[in-house]
Amino acid sequence: MPEERHVSFADAQRWLERRVAALARASVVIGITGPVGAGKSTLARALSTSVLSTDDYLPDYDRVAYHERDDPDRADLPLLATHLRELASGRGVRSPVWSFQTHRREGEKLIEPANIVVVEGLHALHAAVLPALDVRVYMDAPRDVRWRRWEEIESSGQRGWGVEVARAFFDEVAEPTYERVAPMYRAVADVVVLNH
Repeated sequence: MPEERHVSFADAQRWLERRVAALARASVVIGITGPVGAGKSTLARALSTSVLSTDDYLPDYDRVAYHERDDPDRADLPLLATHLRELASGRGVRSPVWSFQTHRREGEKLIEPANIVVVEGLHALHAAVLPALDVRVYMDAPRDVRWRRWEEIESSGQRGWGVEVARAFFDEVAEPTYERVAPMYRAVADVVVLNH
């Protein structure tokens, strides 16, 4: 196995932009994974306006068992991979929109193609998605830092879960699910971004 390449969060955007330039393609698809609160969305938005989130491909929560809600086998990752291939080919897609308030899909949104297309989320480096990716990023941050970030989001009311519900989900579903798949995702990453 090759030695891991690490960059800091402060250097990640520059590193990725150089990598994209070196590929010299009309469109490059970057996958960014990492556990909850690692900074995936922040980095994705800094890189492109053409961003898909694996959250939008989650199942309606009322159709799956509580402990399976973040399981990649329950998400529509084949559809996500299809959307990434379409964007890389220069065609816009209608991505589902998953609501943190209702815990289900609530319509669609148009995602336009761009020179850099980013997919970010817990399962952005899943085997079903990997063939559609040109660059693979694993983000890492300490658990306590990640929880504080999520706690701030919940305290603001942005997602509507509330701190207690979010903390239970973090401890009982999000962390155990991600810990199970993290070694596979980290092993296929081109770079590990450290966001402490």
